[in-house]
Amino acid sequence: MTSALYKKVGLATLIMSLSILGSRVIGLVREMVIAHAGGVTGAVDAYQVSFIIPEILNHVAASGFLSITFIPIFTRYLADHNEAEGWRVFNTILTLCGALLLFFSSLAIWLAPHLVRFLAPGLTEPALRVEAIHMTRIIIPAQFFFFAGGLFTAVQFAKERFFLPALAPLIYNIGIIVGGLFVPSAGMRGFSYGVLGGAFLGNFVLQYWGARRVGLTWRLCFDWRHPALIRYIKLSLPLMVGLTMLFSTELFLKYFGSFLPRGGIAGLNYSLRVMLMLAGFFGQAVGVASFPFLARLAAEHKMDEMNRLLNNTLRYLTFVIPLAVLVMVLRHEMIRILFERGRFDAAATDMTADILACLMPGAFAFAAQTAVLRGFYAMQNTLFPALFCTAAVTCSLPLYIVGTRLFGAKGVALAIAFSTTFQVWLLYAVWNRKQLNPHSRELYWFIYKVVALSVPLGLLFEWIRRGLAQRFPVETGSGSWMLAGGVGIVFVMLFLGAAHLAGIDEVGQLVRRISNRMRSR
Repeated sequence: MTSALYKKVGLATLIMSLSILGSRVIGLVREMVIAHAGGVTGAVDAYQVSFIIPEILNHVAASGFLSITFIPIFTRYLADHNEAEGWRVFNTILTLCGALLLFFSSLAIWLAPHLVRFLAPGLTEPALRVEAIHMTRIIIPAQFFFFAGGLFTAVQFAKERFFLPALAPLIYNIGIIVGGLFVPSAGMRGFSYGVLGGAFLGNFVLQYWGARRVGLTWRLCFDWRHPALIRYIKLSLPLMVGLTMLFSTELFLKYFGSFLPRGGIAGLNYSLRVMLMLAGFFGQAVGVASFPFLARLAAEHKMDEMNRLLNNTLRYLTFVIPLAVLVMVLRHEMIRILFERGRFDAAATDMTADILACLMPGAFAFAAQTAVLRGFYAMQNTLFPALFCTAAVTCSLPLYIVGTRLFGAKGVALAIAFSTTFQVWLLYAVWNRKQLNPHSRELYWFIYKVVALSVPLGLLFEWIRRGLAQRFPVETGSGSWMLAGGVGIVFVMLFLGAAHLAGIDEVGQLVRRISNRMRSR
């Protein structure tokens, strides 16, 4: 891979990293507003349940995969200097698949009472079920905006334009916050209206404008026999019917959470958002930004360079491990700082912190799966990952059942962490066998060294944190800030020093790169 292409990957990664960091931060603010308004209660459980049917529609429409399925098709037309035909394919997919999505969305709105009862059987309280159904019907229309916006975003990515797509999740989250804050009389329904408004403005209107800037001319097109449409359906179908890791996590969290005491879904969701902020900032940013370049290398049959790019990406993502350990150590302080206000009390903090500790072992896997899956997608192989992930998710069901019965919400969190880690490890092993990746052993050894440094440091600092918590008042926000800041700084310094002594040169290289970039600015 040329240095110029590496620079493009780096710039795209920087843009998407900033976007995802901003989105995760605003997403946390969103959860903080929800926690203040609803705490850990049945009302918040009903709000979370209202996303199940919309998420299924979004998954079946493959809205989250449009950059994966559509970019290789559209990019091929660009490479062949036949952009006009590429736009024709775009309009065909948007017209036909969009119409189909609108039909199923209307059907889901009509059947919402029966679907909610089936997908959240533990939510038996009549008032909460009615609220969940009402909010479900508010959120469902947003799925068309996500689908169309995904196509608008994909063509911008294909043209190597990342700025406007980077704004979509920010505007979406701001919309939810505004809905909850400025329609207080509606209760949790206000947040549902915010979901609809944020999706319309951030994912549809803004991205339509961005697509127009790169050449889109929208028109209805019903060429259902176009070979590119058939190719798109073949690529998308496995993703539509398969169970992905993140989708199954969201689905199982709410299904099994509905059997927990009220507030269980809320506690699991707050913890998951904290974990995904860390995993998503690293994994999603790198995966989304590198995919167009992985697709190009795959199209050019440069497998050795593709393996190197994937391995380097995973090596970078390994630094999620010590950060995840640090979050586990400071779990009470983090939850207290983020959420403990309004209806979110000290008991809610203790409950959510314990769940977070059980989720964090899966943070690296959530970050890494984005990169590993995109390796397969860049090869235009969506069938194997879909079959593999569906089989793995199905096999993980006993973990959820046993975990829920034995440990409640913490059992659900442990099932998420262990099943995700196993899936990613096995999927990467299959990639290495299929693509003859000669550098995978070096990566395995690197991950082992990072884990071997992080876990003992975590145990040491857990002991130190408990000692400090017994001697000093940390139940207040200022006390939590001081403890988290002090322990965090010392932890990072000791990890960097231990990594240097252990000969993990990549840690020092990463620190020097960040330092040089900050100086150049």
